[in-house]
Amino acid sequence: MSAASTETAPKKSLVLNAFVMMCSGHQSPGLWRHPDDESWRFNEVSHWVELAKLLEGAKFHGIFIADVLGGYDVYRNSLDPAKISGTQWPVNEPLSVVSAMAAATKSIGFGVTASTTYEQPYHFARRLSTVDHLSKGRLGWNIVTSYLDSAAKNMGFSEQRQHDDRYAQAEEYVKVIYKLLESSWRDDAVKLDRAAGVYTQPDLVRRIDHEGEFFAVPGPHLCQPSPQRTPLLLQAGTSRAGKQFAARHAEAVFVSAHAPQVCAKNIAELRELAQTRYGRDPASIKVLALVTPILGRTEEEASAKLADYRQYASLEGALALFGGWTGIDMDQYGDEEELREVESNAVRSTVEGFARFSPGTSKWTKHTLAAHISIGGNGPTFVGTPSQVADGLETWVREADVDGFNFAYALFPQSFKDIIELLIPELRRRGLFWDDYAVPGGTYRENFYHRPGQTGPLDEHVASSYRWKAGVPAEQHVIPE
Repeated sequence: MSAASTETAPKKSLVLNAFVMMCSGHQSPGLWRHPDDESWRFNEVSHWVELAKLLEGAKFHGIFIADVLGGYDVYRNSLDPAKISGTQWPVNEPLSVVSAMAAATKSIGFGVTASTTYEQPYHFARRLSTVDHLSKGRLGWNIVTSYLDSAAKNMGFSEQRQHDDRYAQAEEYVKVIYKLLESSWRDDAVKLDRAAGVYTQPDLVRRIDHEGEFFAVPGPHLCQPSPQRTPLLLQAGTSRAGKQFAARHAEAVFVSAHAPQVCAKNIAELRELAQTRYGRDPASIKVLALVTPILGRTEEEASAKLADYRQYASLEGALALFGGWTGIDMDQYGDEEELREVESNAVRSTVEGFARFSPGTSKWTKHTLAAHISIGGNGPTFVGTPSQVADGLETWVREADVDGFNFAYALFPQSFKDIIELLIPELRRRGLFWDDYAVPGGTYRENFYHRPGQTGPLDEHVASSYRWKAGVPAEQHVIPE
């Protein structure tokens, strides 16, 4: 894009999410030790309800909840560093708390991470529909394929499937979900006809009779159509297979990289694939980058906060995270030995991102990696005044073509309070963030696209072809294969 076109392009209205996990610390291992941190309260429903109300008051689009199904045991070939430092351990299941947060709010969305590798789609589809009903259509599904061998071993496998095989399974998994959520029930199947005594018209509910390489699911779906039918679809992963998957299915894509140039090419390729291969408007896919803002009213105040946080950060926990993400045990590296690019069966794009792009002033050793990851994980940490941090966000929008951000925290919930008090007013001043939800009380998708009535996927999205619409005879809507 030329400088002239950049200057004349309208500013994006940013999508802003809080990035959390049902554990302590999340992307900043060890910070649970800080006297002002409350992330250790993750077992309490009130902890999550308070967060949802706080963020909705500031008009955040959503709460993006990460998850893993195993422990980080690659570093030192042991789970002990994660246990000791509280690095995403222990960790609770995320979907369970959404209904409580939804009951206390009206408009904020909830993006929940769930894997296509270990749970049968028939069972999972019911869980999605249930929570979409209970939240009045404010559920999103962050589709992942899992990356930890520790999860695979606890799910009955000797090791996880190979990277691209996991995406092949995910492709079929999502197809089964579409069939169950969109094709099994007609929009108007539930009649609630008290006079005739008909709750559901039987010929408006059908089997899906799916027979595939990985799954055999006769159906029908257990739940009546929910407000969105298919939750808002999110995805993380920019490997070759991940980009293909996202180009077809994702409505939002989460990227985590330490610099915009690490992911800019992948984002451009993703948008091009979506347009040329799947006929989608590339602008309809919203790319969200991981960022951890550390804000002060002055630069000195922000820098002092960072110095304070570093006293509590766990470098061992950071290397445990890196080992899980990449499959690389940095304990096998010497103090000054530089990270090498290796074939990985974990998060392949993370390995490539670190190996190909140095931190600028030094090389990636286990010490520079640990220092970088210990606050903010695999994303950048923006330290400064609201104006400086907003400048940094605009740089990412300009250089990587992202559409918004998943804000991680150093301290829970203080980091989010700082964002709300200091950063969001600056973003609004620049015309980068809305003043209110586009559809107050609407579904996650309506607010995500700023479109009243857009409860289901866009017409261009593959899921829309599965929708059995009201009034359409079954023979006129053949379930796509």
